[in-house]
Amino acid sequence: MTEPPICPLCGRPIPQDAKQSLHHLTPKLRGGKGGPVVLLHQICHNEIHATLSEAELARSYNTVDALRAHPRLAAFLAWIANRPADFHAKTAGGRRAWKRR
Repeated sequence: MTEPPICPLCGRPIPQDAKQSLHHLTPKLRGGKGGPVVLLHQICHNEIHATLSEAELARSYNTVDALRAHPRLAAFLAWIANRPADFHAKTAGGRRAWKRR
């Protein structure tokens, strides 16, 4: 049996039955088509897109290290660290809802 892949954002394993998706480090619409992608837990992917716009992702957050350094994502990563590897929940606030306030 092979080991499950590790989510490069949160560092937890991604079980085969866990919700997961590929994240383009540079958004496709911002020049990232055919560029590097990483396999993430779906909840981690959702949090990235709830936190950052595509322009911000392309300009300043197009590496895993940069994503981890973002204050809101760092807080999310501290929170998710103690959850089971297959944990999934709705992302609070929807897509960038906090920016509209």
